[in-house]
Amino acid sequence: MNYSYFPGCTLKNKAKDLDAYARASADVLGFKLEEIPEWQCCGGVYPLAKDEIATKLSSVRALASARDSGTDLVTLCSACYNVLKQVNNDMINDENVILKANTYLKQDGVEYHGETKVLHFLEVLRDVVGWDNVKAAVKNPFTGKKIGAYYGCLLLRPGKVLQFDDPENPQIIEDFIKAIGGTPVIYAQRNECCGAYTMFEDSSIPEKRTKAILKNAEEQGAEFLVTSCPLCKYNLVKNKAESPLDVIYFTELLAQALGVKEKALKEVYNA
Repeated sequence: MNYSYFPGCTLKNKAKDLDAYARASADVLGFKLEEIPEWQCCGGVYPLAKDEIATKLSSVRALASARDSGTDLVTLCSACYNVLKQVNNDMINDENVILKANTYLKQDGVEYHGETKVLHFLEVLRDVVGWDNVKAAVKNPFTGKKIGAYYGCLLLRPGKVLQFDDPENPQIIEDFIKAIGGTPVIYAQRNECCGAYTMFEDSSIPEKRTKAILKNAEEQGAEFLVTSCPLCKYNLVKNKAESPLDVIYFTELLAQALGVKEKALKEVYNA
């Protein structure tokens, strides 16, 4: 099965490993990620202003490209997923956005009305591949490892639009951890914001937030944390001086479990 793939800016520089591990793992699990040609930044954050159309257009173009190829659109970055999913919802339900966006796009001969299904890589694992099939493909299980899932906020909220998982009690990453043989650790801060982009205005906010997250996970017995968000990972790692917990992309664990981690690393460093 093939999917259109939106990597996003960060996966082309600071998070190349997140991308490479996912591609290598997808090959093992029987699906392909076909990168959208000439994609542009999703915008990084979803613009809340009703009259802000220009910064939504790159997402609309990516969504239209996936539609035209006849495939669902998959992404890995939590921020990209959040923006693409919310913009797609606008292109179904917000007449103002639909009109203005399509007015811009007409010059390129494009019109879009929310036809594309947006998926996170984890949703492909859960809903298409299936956890039993992931488990069956594991060569190097994380037996005995106590792993804390860190969701952050961008995967889960707004819950009614994203519909990724229960925003108050998510399970998808815990189910992933079980599938690769690990033991998920439940802790209260796993779906709280890391401070995100406030780091640009007041670094004390993410410092306080991430320390609380790491401390809570450590107290509940986690040996390390797993996430899908480059921004969350950045904030957690930057402020973990007092914590022994590593923060790892979920795709790295998947690639290691499937026995393709070294192959993916070669692709990163030989690129």
